[in-house]
Amino acid sequence: MFATLAPILARLPLHDCAFPAGAALFHRGDSVVGLHIMREGTAHLIRHQVDGAALILQRARPGAVLAEASLYSTRYHCDARAETPVRTGMVLKPDLLRALETDAAVASAWASHLAHEVQRARLLSEILSLKTVKARLEAWIAWNGALPPRGQWHVIATEIGVTAEAFYREIARERRAVDE
Repeated sequence: MFATLAPILARLPLHDCAFPAGAALFHRGDSVVGLHIMREGTAHLIRHQVDGAALILQRARPGAVLAEASLYSTRYHCDARAETPVRTGMVLKPDLLRALETDAAVASAWASHLAHEVQRARLLSEILSLKTVKARLEAWIAWNGALPPRGQWHVIATEIGVTAEAFYREIARERRAVDE
């Protein structure tokens, strides 16, 4: 989240929420009551495809706003699931909309945050357009700096649109090339 947005949203009334790993924060079709500001843990915004595949649209970590576009919708268009135990501060939709209308600092910080998220979404779209697992993995690492611990690699595979098996094979290939 943009550094200026967190303290501004913290001025609004936030409701503490806690979710165990695997729990739904909300489901597609649920009414949008408010937005979750991530405090602890990781939550995924997921869209399920017709073929049953799950596409991770957002990996929300502390400081992130989960599903910010839902502020302008009556119902969620995706599912949100806690990947780890999660704590959030939920700002109610009417409170945030009122603050956006009446407080220029909130409106400016919100616009900057949304612009940053559009840039991030475009970069992910660019990664997904790459043809090979190697190219996608290299682009993801260039963007994020390094891979997370091994137990989280399947999440990266899903994010870049490849199977976990193909992802692991590519990492093994890269390691063999480095060792030679």
